[in-house]
Parts: sequence; structure tokens; C-alpha cells
Amino acid sequence: MSGLAQHIPHPDGLAHDHVFLGARHDRNQRRTLIVVAITAATMIIEIVAGYFYGSMALLADGFHMSTHAGALLVAALAYRYARRHAHDPAFSFGTGKIGDLAAFASAVVLGVVALLIAADSLWRFASPVTIHFEQAILIAVIGLFVNLVSVTLLHEGHDHGDHGHAHGHGHGHGHDHGSHDHGHHHHHEARDHNLRAAYLHVAADAMTSVLAIGALVAGRFLGWVWLDPAIGVLGAVLIASWSISLLRESGAILVDAAPGTGLDAAVRARLERGGDHVTDLHLWRVGPGHHAAVISLVTATPAEPAHYKTALSGIHGLSHVTVEVNAARAAP
Repeated sequence: MSGLAQHIPHPDGLAHDHVFLGARHDRNQRRTLIVVAITAATMIIEIVAGYFYGSMALLADGFHMSTHAGALLVAALAYRYARRHAHDPAFSFGTGKIGDLAAFASAVVLGVVALLIAADSLWRFASPVTIHFEQAILIAVIGLFVNLVSVTLLHEGHDHGDHGHAHGHGHGHGHDHGSHDHGHHHHHEARDHNLRAAYLHVAADAMTSVLAIGALVAGRFLGWVWLDPAIGVLGAVLIASWSISLLRESGAILVDAAPGTGLDAAVRARLERGGDHVTDLHLWRVGPGHHAAVISLVTATPAEPAHYKTALSGIHGLSHVTVEVNAARAAP
């Protein structure tokens, strides 16, 4: 087969960029920083109060919050780093996946937290400790209030998916710099996993606070002391399941797994017409709501790369496209 590749200048004559950050990147960064400040302040107050009043419960909860504060700080720094280096040519496809890397790290931390909670809860089954119910309930209620504020700040909701911009790039092997697409993407593919990781950390704290309050109240008034470690094991299992889910989703993006959005079928449907055939197609996510594609096409009637650019314009979530056109061999 003979190849057809043509350099197509950018429409305005300027070099293009590779900024594939989520549409709400800066908003998510601000909210994450606020949650970091709230969590850190509560952590410091609990640790200081624990030392001052000699309360191991306050100290334990304070140091537990420090783990989540650290993970939240990583999420905030990831937003800052991605924005700061968005135009850095060292990142071939931009910094849109920095958040997924931070999310993967946060998922690991969540998994460690789940293991520690489970181990401590199982140990208490074997070696019960004296519980100061009134003080412990007060701490759990304060923690729940703080975490509910944080959950509200980080909650995306079903109508908060990012709206990407499909702008391919016209250079190299017919890179597509097609029209801008303001359509609504599939929520899962437009999801900001860095924000989700931060959300899961505060949600895990809120959930454990609710479960702890229920177990402590039952222990205080019904004498069900065994319920406290049992609830701890239940909470650990739920947090572990969140960790595994986040590991799978962010990990798949980090290894460039093919997205399950129907982009493959959409691209083929646009290009495989009139005897043209897509022989090779690679799709992967480069940022929240943004995907890149490398396409090899065989056709008996090769056209200018601009022709295929026009055919692919308007596909939701397709932000960077490379098309290689090959002329089919004539039949003997």
C-alpha cells in the first residue's frame, strides 16, 4: 500500500496546544484546597486538644484525619501541577492525566486505611478496651459535621459532568483540528478522578462517623459493646470496595485502556463509507472529557486529510486525532 500523509497548517497559522484539562479544573482545585484547610484545621484542633486533655480518642481521630488531609493535599497539588505545566512540551499529550495519577495514589491510601481500620477492629474483638461513650460520641458528631461540609463542597452530582471541547490538531499525518464540540459527554468518561478520590476520602470519614455514632449510642444505652468493632470491620470493607473501584478506573486510564464510550463505533461509522476501511484504530483518554485517536485508513480513492477531518468533526470527546491515509492496491 502506498501512504498518503500531508501536513496541514493550523487554521490561524499558529501552533496548537495540548491542554486537555477538565472544564471544571480550576473550580475543583479551589474546592479541594478549601477542604484541605478545613480537614487540616480540625486535625490540628483534635491533636492539640487530645494532648491538653489527655484524650487518646481525640488523638487517634486527629492522626486518622491527618492521613486524609495528606491525600487531599496530594489532590490539590496535582491540580496545581497540571495547570502549571499544561503548556509544557515535555508532556506530549498534556497534563490531563496528572489527576488520574493522583487518584491512583489516593486509592492506594484508601486501601491502606481500610486495612488499618479492619486490623484495629479485629484486635478489639480479641482485646476489648474501655470506651468513654460520651466523649467518643461528641468527637464522632464533630467529625461528621466537618466531613458533611467537605462532602458538600466536593460533590459533583449527576449534572456536573465536564463539557469537553473536541479540537483535533491539523499537522503531521493529517491531524484533525476540527470544529469545537460543546456536547455533553458520558459522565463516566468526563469524570474527574482526582476530585472523586478527594470526595471518597471525606465520604469515607463521614460514613465511618455515622456508623461510629450508631455503634456508640447502641453501646452506651443497650450495652452492645461488640457493635463498635463490628461496625469498624463493616466500614473497612466498604472503604476497601471504594478503593478497588477507584484503582480500576484510574489505573485503566494510566495504561491507556480503550474507553467504553462508543467512540470506536462512531469513528468507524464516519470513516468507513464508499469502500474506505479503517485498518487500525487506537483510542485513549488524555484528560477528563478528552480523548485522542490514531487512525489508519485504507481507501481506493485517497482524499486530502481535511476531508477526513471534516468527517470526524462533532464527535463528542474526540479532542486530538491523527489520521494516516493509505491508497489501496489495484486488483491484478
